[in-house]
Amino acid sequence: MIRFAVALALCALLQAASVSRTTIAGAEESLNRRLKALVPGEPYLVLGEAHGVYLDNFGAVFTASVNLVEGPNVSPFRQAISPKERADLRQRKLDRLPKLREVMREALIVSAGMLDTVPINEQIVVSVTLPRYHWEDAAGVPSQIVMQASRLALVNLQVNPPKDAASLNAAIRTREN
Repeated sequence: MIRFAVALALCALLQAASVSRTTIAGAEESLNRRLKALVPGEPYLVLGEAHGVYLDNFGAVFTASVNLVEGPNVSPFRQAISPKERADLRQRKLDRLPKLREVMREALIVSAGMLDTVPINEQIVVSVTLPRYHWEDAAGVPSQIVMQASRLALVNLQVNPPKDAASLNAAIRTREN
């Protein structure tokens, strides 16, 4: 009887997590809704839909691409972008970055509850790529923001919301480049 119990426990440990495509799609839709609401009246800033994938023994990864600000385009009729327009575009992007970071953190925390079949010790990652115009001044504006935390840490944030930014930053690892 003991051998059977040990064998059953071993099988349970060796069995990979079963995270369905439907579960991933639900988290994708949630991220899409949040990103499209980032700047009311400008839903076209989301360049395509979010994509998610579950990686065995790692967790769930979601990616999206967001153009924070629609900028002027170079064309045969407009061959140059003025320094003022470049500076204005950069400032508008810098102004929208805090809201994007907030939306990404919220999406990450909410996804922990939606992705209940992801093992509690595995990671959930949200990555947003920020494309640039070839002519823009991108100083201080990252080309990508990646936020990552264990599902356990995210569930804890849902149950016990942090009282300060330091607690939130300790739970969610953020990289910008």
